[in-house]
Amino acid sequence: MAVQTAQQRSAPFTLWRNKNFLLIWFGSMISNFGMQMYIITIPLLIYDISQSALAMSTMRAIEFFPNIFIGMIVGVFVDRFNRKKMMAWTSFIQVASITGIILLLMTDQLAIWHLYILGFILSSAGYTFGNANHSVLPQIVTKEQLTSANAQMTFVNTFIQMIGPGLAGAALLVFSYTSTLMVYMVCLFILYICVQFIRLPADNHTTKPHNSMLRDIKEGIDELFFNKTLLTPTITILFVNFAASLITGVLIFYVKYQLGATSAQVGLMFSISAIGGLLGAAIINHIRKQFGRGNIFTFCLLIDACAMGALIVAPTWWAIGISLAIRTFAITMSNIVYFTIRQEFTPNHLLGRVSGTSSMLMKLTLPLGLFIAGLWA
Repeated sequence: MAVQTAQQRSAPFTLWRNKNFLLIWFGSMISNFGMQMYIITIPLLIYDISQSALAMSTMRAIEFFPNIFIGMIVGVFVDRFNRKKMMAWTSFIQVASITGIILLLMTDQLAIWHLYILGFILSSAGYTFGNANHSVLPQIVTKEQLTSANAQMTFVNTFIQMIGPGLAGAALLVFSYTSTLMVYMVCLFILYICVQFIRLPADNHTTKPHNSMLRDIKEGIDELFFNKTLLTPTITILFVNFAASLITGVLIFYVKYQLGATSAQVGLMFSISAIGGLLGAAIINHIRKQFGRGNIFTFCLLIDACAMGALIVAPTWWAIGISLAIRTFAITMSNIVYFTIRQEFTPNHLLGRVSGTSSMLMKLTLPLGLFIAGLWA
């Protein structure tokens, strides 16, 4: 009887028997699949409406704004209020936003400014959901399972990002813009339903909204900057992101116009790159048991630097694809390590603010890197 009781107590704590984790994992997988439809469809739709590359790039910039400008504020709200409700409301707002785009498209009233406004709302709600999702994870899995949980989330998202663009392109060939965007709407609605069944612990220690917004933001900044365990990798990733943005800005230009690759070969190159991410997410939980996370993070940086060097001398598109796969392998593992450290070493009632602040800092260099790379190209 004592053995049975112990088994009954341990069973719910296995990751794949954790109902809350499965709901978040499945909902995130479905919504990420739908996001691939949106990412491919919207730029093409904008170009059909405006025939303007500037309008396409403006939309991309608007979707990127929430990552920088509202990160700290979003963190305060995630820490102040019930995170399940935050996830429910933000997923509902995403459903409403994409529904608005679809209705305007069906009635032939869609204008570029509609897409700018609704796209910003959709992106802001998605960013807020991601922050709340990241902050909820330590509440629903054990500390020992955080690395595995982050790895499983990363693995499925990387897989979807690998196959999603191809499926989205096929959907656009067979169906219309409206039908393809409806797929995203259905995916977001499934995410909303999944959130309804999540059960968080009663003692989630969310911060009550009695402090001023500025004071709450300052608490998050102080927690990040006085936590050396977290601050050091945050600054490191900031520079890694800057380097990655330099590559992103010139890579397609270089492969197409210097190496003479076709559009199909460019797509295959990025598919090869994604394989590295799948491999990194698949093995991180196993090598974590043999090596310390600090060692893994350090060696991933070294591997990333070597892959950068390989990009310089790669003579063909497929050689660049292999070099990118090595980079993606290292970056995926270092990101999983970083997310887990942030979740473990940050008090949970501050995690939303710390996540928002660190995310903002790490992405500040991306626009600058893209701009510099564009000038060089």
